[in-house]
Amino acid sequence: MEIQKFTYDNKIVRLFTFATLFYGLIAILVGLLIALQLPFPEMNFKLSFLTFGRVRPIHTNAVIFGFIGNAIFTGVYYSMQRLLKTRMYSDFLSKFHFWGWQVIILSAAITLALGFSMSKEYAELEWPLDIAIAIVWLAFGANITGTMMKRRTKHIYVAIWFYIATWTGIALLHVVNSIEIPTSWFHSYPVYAGVQDAIVQWWYGHNAVAFFLTTPFLGLMYYFLPKVANRPVYSYKLSIIHFWSLIFLYMWAGPHHLLYQALPDWAQTLGVVFSVMLIAPSWGGMINGLLTLRGVWDKVREEPILKFFVVAVTSYGMATFEGPLLSFKNVNAISHFTDWTPAHTHIGGMGWNGLLTFGMLYWLVPRLWGRELYSKKLANNHFWIATIGMLFWAIPMYWAGVTQSLMWKEFNADGLLAYPNFLETVVQLIPLYITRAFGGFLFIVGFFMMLYNFRKTMVLGKFIGDEEVSAPPLEQLPKKRVGKESLHSLLERKPVQFTILAFIALTIGGLVEIIPMITIKANIPTISTVKPYSPLELQGRDIYVREGCYNCHSQQVRPFRSEVERYGDYSKVGEFVYDYPFQWGSKRTGPDLARTGVIGGKMYKSANWQYNHMLDPESTSPGSIMPAYPWLFDNKLNNSSLKRKIEVMQYLGVPYPEGYADIALSDLMKQAQSIADEIPGANPDSEIIAMIAYLHKLGRDISVTDESADAAIELIDFTPSSEPELLTNGEAFYVKNCVACHGLHGEGNAIGPNLTDNAYIHGGSDSHIFTIVSEGAPAKGMQAWKYLATENQLKDVTSYIISLIGSQPENAKAPQGVEFVR
Repeated sequence: MEIQKFTYDNKIVRLFTFATLFYGLIAILVGLLIALQLPFPEMNFKLSFLTFGRVRPIHTNAVIFGFIGNAIFTGVYYSMQRLLKTRMYSDFLSKFHFWGWQVIILSAAITLALGFSMSKEYAELEWPLDIAIAIVWLAFGANITGTMMKRRTKHIYVAIWFYIATWTGIALLHVVNSIEIPTSWFHSYPVYAGVQDAIVQWWYGHNAVAFFLTTPFLGLMYYFLPKVANRPVYSYKLSIIHFWSLIFLYMWAGPHHLLYQALPDWAQTLGVVFSVMLIAPSWGGMINGLLTLRGVWDKVREEPILKFFVVAVTSYGMATFEGPLLSFKNVNAISHFTDWTPAHTHIGGMGWNGLLTFGMLYWLVPRLWGRELYSKKLANNHFWIATIGMLFWAIPMYWAGVTQSLMWKEFNADGLLAYPNFLETVVQLIPLYITRAFGGFLFIVGFFMMLYNFRKTMVLGKFIGDEEVSAPPLEQLPKKRVGKESLHSLLERKPVQFTILAFIALTIGGLVEIIPMITIKANIPTISTVKPYSPLELQGRDIYVREGCYNCHSQQVRPFRSEVERYGDYSKVGEFVYDYPFQWGSKRTGPDLARTGVIGGKMYKSANWQYNHMLDPESTSPGSIMPAYPWLFDNKLNNSSLKRKIEVMQYLGVPYPEGYADIALSDLMKQAQSIADEIPGANPDSEIIAMIAYLHKLGRDISVTDESADAAIELIDFTPSSEPELLTNGEAFYVKNCVACHGLHGEGNAIGPNLTDNAYIHGGSDSHIFTIVSEGAPAKGMQAWKYLATENQLKDVTSYIISLIGSQPENAKAPQGVEFVR
């Protein structure tokens, strides 16, 4: 029999190994920074490119595409050559893939820091980088396909099945979710809006987890775990069932990220059903992995690589059990928008992806450098520190998630929200956020131990760039089944047909979900009062996206009593038809903003309040962990691409009048001046004015309001009390809720009027004052406290406010309004 000599290309494996280690370190350090920014918001150092909203996407992209992505390619380029007994198809394509991918990751970090973002989870990059990703991904696919075609083995092994699913799945997801129309070199609008954008994005977001964080790592598990254990895979038949059921079912489950939101019930139900079904194939993979270790569990005590693999596979099992659990509506109602979600994702990211990567690298590096690992003891220590760090990260976040949900939903005996001020929840979480950061610190310590171990191993060894091997050539394969050969065995001899069938299997679910949402108008009922964004509001929305506000604020009120009481009317499908892209968010570090534009609503704040809040959040919300945004006050609003933005919106179907792009700037300037006139010293050309315009648009169109409502409120009879105990109660309520707008002693500030002089902005009687405290003053941004306090609390605080009249505090604001008469 002829024996052919050839070499494996280890140089490309080394390049991806170095990239994995570099981006892994960067990703974890950036993660530690944003973990510290929550309890200590000043750690953005008042620099725009270091704020949480911009840095969090850098962290997620560095972890997923930098660290995990390069780890995938490290394992794929190493294992494919050995599984197929051939060198990679093209050294050029290998190098093009490597350098192209690194340029994309570096460009992603720069552009995201500068605020160039699509605001889509795991797909934030703008259109030039989307095109670059597609080109590099095609090169990767061509290389692995060419390698399969020139193989020296009869069949393609199970690990390669998962690599095929990864390549085809990500190609489909990326193309469909990244269809957008540019307005400039680094700005674009997606072709989908509102609900349609949401379902496409979470079809992508959920399946990016499936086909970038799951299927390739299952492939790595099927190669490296048997290698380390020196045992065959437990069940070949189970791997077949596991593979095909997993790639078919995963694509249907995306809508479970949008439960109880403005999405048709059929889509939500579809997501729930298929999410529950996913338990079977997911656990099939976990069982196949763990049972591969049958007979060698004694090695786990001594071998650190097996420790990493066992905990990684167990984390995969736990995360894929928890995922379907979170898709149940009754569980999702508790977990969604809370810190439970990042706890869940980090068990997968740190446990499944992180620990499996570490185990793989501990196996690879000694073989690439031709010597034993420098210190097995150090690797064992790394395992324990990384595992403990993961637990210190996740457990406090599970605790925080349950705390958030219970506090948000709790009502007191009077039927009012027990914690009406959102900040009451936030301050309870700060110790948990600090504990989480400590867990991240431990994970970094372990990473540095691994780097030291690898450095010593490399220095003492000698890198094997081209590994010489030999194997017989592949014989001519029959086109049909031979003897009792199974149909799947035949398919394993035909990689092109295998790829086509895998593509069909994973496409079906997406077609069933997305096509009806786009083509059937009944799925998106319109609301006649919903109007397009004005030019200034559109610019403000783009600033909102640029600053990453969606990372901390949702724009989706679910139909729960607790949310309607806190925020206002629940969200409707038709109110988002002009939202390119949608901004529903997935986490509430801060309150929901969907109703901030409803004058007289529970979330409405005046332009003056919003102005001061963005400049110094604690001045309006004592205890806030939101960072300040001073650059919004200094930056002049850039309107150079405004005309193009309006034209793109018109192309997408937004009903601006014909020729409106030519006069949009004039309308923008008029609206900006009207808002600036409400704020002493405000510059109408600044970005903050556009941001305020956008916030005052949210929810406004679906709410009928009367801006002269203050004058039409029917007075409520009230007689103040002078009893010391009641005044003390009123003072306590005032200090907790009113100081931010009216000052500690009622002296007034930039937001609220002076309450101590002989004038009152809302009218001149005790009944006027009580009525305004109870019913609010919609046009002035004064909220209605009747939704947030008991009647006795309202009476006590009003009595206290009246007692302040004539107290003459220092730095009192000038009188406003009419003379106070009793």
